[in-house]
This record gives sequence, structure tokens and C-alpha cells, in this order.
Amino acid sequence: MTPRMIAAADAAKGFLPTQEAAALHHAGLAAGAEGRGPFLEVGAYCGKSSVWLGAAARRSGMVVFSVDHHRGSEENQAGWEWHDHELVDAGTGRMDTLPWWRATVGAAGLEDVVIGVVGDSPTVGTHWGTPLGLLFIDGGHSEECVRADEAAWIRHVASGGLLAIHDVYSDPKDGGRPPYELYRRLLEGGNFVEEQGLGEGSLRVLRERR
Repeated sequence: MTPRMIAAADAAKGFLPTQEAAALHHAGLAAGAEGRGPFLEVGAYCGKSSVWLGAAARRSGMVVFSVDHHRGSEENQAGWEWHDHELVDAGTGRMDTLPWWRATVGAAGLEDVVIGVVGDSPTVGTHWGTPLGLLFIDGGHSEECVRADEAAWIRHVASGGLLAIHDVYSDPKDGGRPPYELYRRLLEGGNFVEEQGLGEGSLRVLRERR
């Protein structure tokens, strides 16, 4: 991470603590060194994770595809705990994080490495065809959203590739259950094992083992 990238990531709105962002960066460096395929994140918000993954991709000659509809998850909407009125488009009255994401990626100098894909995650995933060296899931955290991202994207992780999941809390008092339940399903299914030393806080990193 260059000073320019760190400044851009620090200035971005988002819910990714620095220690977890650094762990995601290290996972990206590991995946990049293995060269199994590009990186992809599901859920970009205003670009903080995009910068940390983009920095790893730049160093290893990879690219990051950043998938988000940029209309905000359920918890970002008006009346919910994580709503930010600054992210509402005055013309439409709807959440629109795309301009903020573009500004963050541009400020970091990563527009040639981080490629925005604006659209519904399950729709994009259904038509995706490239094996991924690293998949980062941090989209909507409702049961419906997590299940849809699971169905659309898990199959695209390359053999031996890495999968990072954010907001995995074993204690229900700390956060919602769907990301944790996804983490448990994948471990119990036998196709993934936890990658020791790469997770941090609520970030868990698994390795595909087919």
C-alpha cells in the first residue's frame, strides 16, 4: 500500500476496519502470488475494500472486478441503522454509492487495476465465466442476499483459490447470522478449509480444496 492508496482508503466511507482490510490485502497478495486468476469482490460500497484488494492486485499483476449495484444494502436504506444521507442522490432520492466508489478508486490511482461492474450480483455471477483466484463476499447480509451470492459465486473460485467472507461473527450478539452460516456451510461441505493466518476480526479466509 502506497501512502496515496492508504489516504484514499482511510478517506472512504465504509465498515471495513483497518486490521481486517490489511488481512484482506495479505490474502490478495497470497492469491496473486499463486496466479490462479483475477480477484473479485461482491459488495464495494464506497471503495475501501476495492483499494486494499487493488493494491495487492497491482503488486502481483492481477486485476480486481468490483461488483455492486451501488444502491445500498437493506441496512443502508433510510430509517435503518447504517443509513448515510450523504449517499442519497438528490435527483432520484435513492442511494447511489457509485460516484463515491469512483472517487476513491481514482484517488488511489487504481483505475487501471480495479474494474467496476455495476449490476445485480446474482445476475452477474450467473453469467460469469472466469475462475477466480480470490473471491471476497461482502454484499447484503440478509439470508436471501447471502444465499443468492453463494449460489452465484462460490462455484467460480478456482481450484485451490481463496474465498474471503466479511462480518463472520460466532456470537449472535456481535452481528447478523447469514455470513457466519455461509462460513459454516462451506467448511462443513468439505470443499473449503480455513486458511490459517490470513483471517482477522470478522474476516475469514478459506481455501478451495477440490
